[in-house]
Amino acid sequence: MDRLELPGVTWRRVSPRLVWVELVGGAGFLLVVLAAGVVMFLLQVWIPVVVLGVLATISIVNLALTPRRVRSIGYQLREDDLLFRRGIMWQRFVAVPYGRMQLVDINRGPIARGLGLSELKFVTAAAAAGVTIPGLPEAEAEELRDHLVSVAESRRAGL
Repeated sequence: MDRLELPGVTWRRVSPRLVWVELVGGAGFLLVVLAAGVVMFLLQVWIPVVVLGVLATISIVNLALTPRRVRSIGYQLREDDLLFRRGIMWQRFVAVPYGRMQLVDINRGPIARGLGLSELKFVTAAAAAGVTIPGLPEAEAEELRDHLVSVAESRRAGL
């Protein structure tokens, strides 16, 4: 058994609708790069055209990997902490102890809000340990925030 897994506990996944949020953002960036590339091509300035072509290629690969990258995001509520994971090639696992949470924040961007999604951010005393869980349904994000705040308060109080 993997040491990051608990018996009978599975990873909670983010909403599959997060793929659309990521795709819209990535497609917007790609359109800007392509428009700049067309302008540079028409002006016959070749070095920026090559650089923008490389950026467009990287952006297309990023868009193709978006569904898999979103599926890799998950979290577990464990007894003493929240375990968060993300990443395909460069995986990141972060355990945030409940007693160390100082702030639990909900953010909703315009595209995510249109799809009923929220982003939950945890701030701890260590700035590097901040965790953001994107793509949570609004009701789940609010319920998780309330649960984490109550558990964090009881842990800090030593109850």
